[in-house]
Amino acid sequence: MSQDQIDILKRALEREKQARKAAEKILEEKSRELYQTSQKLELLLDEKSSQLQGVFENIVDAYVVMDLNGDVLKFNEAAARLFGYDIEQEPVNVIKLIYKEDYEYAMVSYMELQSKGFFKDYEARVYTKSGEVKWVHINASIVYNRDKTPIAAQGIVRDITEQKIAAESLLRSESRLASLIVNLDSAVLLEDENRKIVLTNKKFCDVFNIPVDPDQLKGQDCSGAAEQSKTLFEDEDNFVNRINEVLEKRQTVLGDELVMKNGKILERDFVPIIKDGIYRGHLWTYRDITLQKNYSESLEKQKQKYSSIIANMNLGLVEVNNDDEILMVNQSFLEISGYTEEELIGKKGGKLFSIDDGKTISEENLKRQKGESNSYELKVKNKHGDVRYWLISGAPNYNLNGEVIGSIGIHLDITDLKSLEYQKEKLLQKLEKSNDELQEYAHIVSHDLKSPLRSIDALVSWLREDNKEKLDAASLQNLDLIQTTLEKMEQLISDVLNYSSVSADNSENAEVDIESLVADLLKILYIPEHINVTIHNVLPKVMGDQIKLQQVFQNLISNAVKFNDKDNGLIEIDVADEGKYYRFSIKDNGIGIEPQFHDKVFKIFHSLKKSKDSSGIGLSIVKKIVNLHQGKIWLESELGSGTIFYFTLKK
Repeated sequence: MSQDQIDILKRALEREKQARKAAEKILEEKSRELYQTSQKLELLLDEKSSQLQGVFENIVDAYVVMDLNGDVLKFNEAAARLFGYDIEQEPVNVIKLIYKEDYEYAMVSYMELQSKGFFKDYEARVYTKSGEVKWVHINASIVYNRDKTPIAAQGIVRDITEQKIAAESLLRSESRLASLIVNLDSAVLLEDENRKIVLTNKKFCDVFNIPVDPDQLKGQDCSGAAEQSKTLFEDEDNFVNRINEVLEKRQTVLGDELVMKNGKILERDFVPIIKDGIYRGHLWTYRDITLQKNYSESLEKQKQKYSSIIANMNLGLVEVNNDDEILMVNQSFLEISGYTEEELIGKKGGKLFSIDDGKTISEENLKRQKGESNSYELKVKNKHGDVRYWLISGAPNYNLNGEVIGSIGIHLDITDLKSLEYQKEKLLQKLEKSNDELQEYAHIVSHDLKSPLRSIDALVSWLREDNKEKLDAASLQNLDLIQTTLEKMEQLISDVLNYSSVSADNSENAEVDIESLVADLLKILYIPEHINVTIHNVLPKVMGDQIKLQQVFQNLISNAVKFNDKDNGLIEIDVADEGKYYRFSIKDNGIGIEPQFHDKVFKIFHSLKKSKDSSGIGLSIVKKIVNLHQGKIWLESELGSGTIFYFTLKK
């Protein structure tokens, strides 16, 4: 309830009080008149007395006359309206009008009426004919005959239902207000104009170390309280002087800060209470702001710290509003843009820098207003007219209400990087061209080399055939060596061509069923009867080039067969799941490889066992294919015990 409502209710109660006094005065006057009349006419024996009738009708409030048994003898018009009865048609006893819960109080009051001859300010609830409950205020007296014998009772009845409801509402409001103040987390002290305590709360007692209940402080004089409490504060004299200064001026003071010796920080408010232009007292409130103060100081330190970082970081920082007007820039942005801070603040960034008339920045600002964050490249011109490339990471900027009020962008000058990318692209194009030329050259060379080798082989065959009767065994053996060397040379040329072709084939990857691939290989490869091949797990499907992957398994299985010197040869193929990759293994129990050669076997033209069918390129091709499939290959081996080749393929 507001102060204005409280004031209205108080004025209504004051008018009610004045009305009660007026009613009492009327009752006393009418009682005297009625008594004087009764001395002459016996009131109840002559109801038609014109003098009594006039008195009865002129009373504004409800006027009731009853006999000593409670039967109503008279209702004036106001009483008839109040209770709803026409006693001419329906006799009424006052017992019927009394509210059931107030019956005992009514009987006690009636006994008082009989013993004293009157009662004042009787308030109780009554029933109307319709069953409605009303609050009434009654002043009553006994009516005597000329012999001074009680013959009736009369009373003025005022309907105070509305005032009663208003008073109860005011009481509840005051109770709630008092309860609120008592339980506030702020310390509260309400003093009257003489500095007497009207109200305080437990928080006030706690803050000022007052070891009593707040109710015990009501009425206490606060004139010397400042002197008693000053020892709690760091600046004792200022605490006292400031209170005196505030009380002297009697003006609202908000946010006085006080530091206590125990480390707490209080914020004090002073509010004077003025009613009808008259000073009625004042209200002090004290709030503990220690946590907020410490947080604010910490926040300010963090702000200064990050402001320093932002100002000196190598990334350009720009804050703009929703109209793209620049609000803040850091030193790095000034350096990459070439402008001064004065030249940028208030300008529209899109129009100032963007080569496309701000179209890109306008589109990005619309994304910020939708709450989107992203990064993008922007081609710009700096103050000197140089074309530069910026990588911008933008994010929306929000106010405390969660509304987008602009955006913040971090700028990185990537002009040099763009130049390097361009050079890289040119280099890649040149390299691609060189690779194509090299591939073409390799095919030409292999064809040109193989052709004379085949001719030499044919000539040697003819020479053998034409002179087999004339040549001795040593000569025939030399011819065999020549043909063997020619075959090895041709195989070497073919392997070199295969090695150079591995990365040149740009066929698209597809799903390859390794289980089927290995099964088909085992059908076409020569596997001696004394060598047993075992597959331990179901081999998976992977994404890759089927022909190249077939080369991998073919070379590794062939090597395991070729270099197996055991009577009971064994080749084991297995796979393990390693998350993003499958790890394959091909294990044999062959001759094994010495540790110093574990890395060399994957180098081109390196073969541990010289033979006409071994060029030293097979494992190099395998490694190249595995690398193209984003995997790696390695081995574990012990001389005489066998070898395990491991390689991974991406799923």
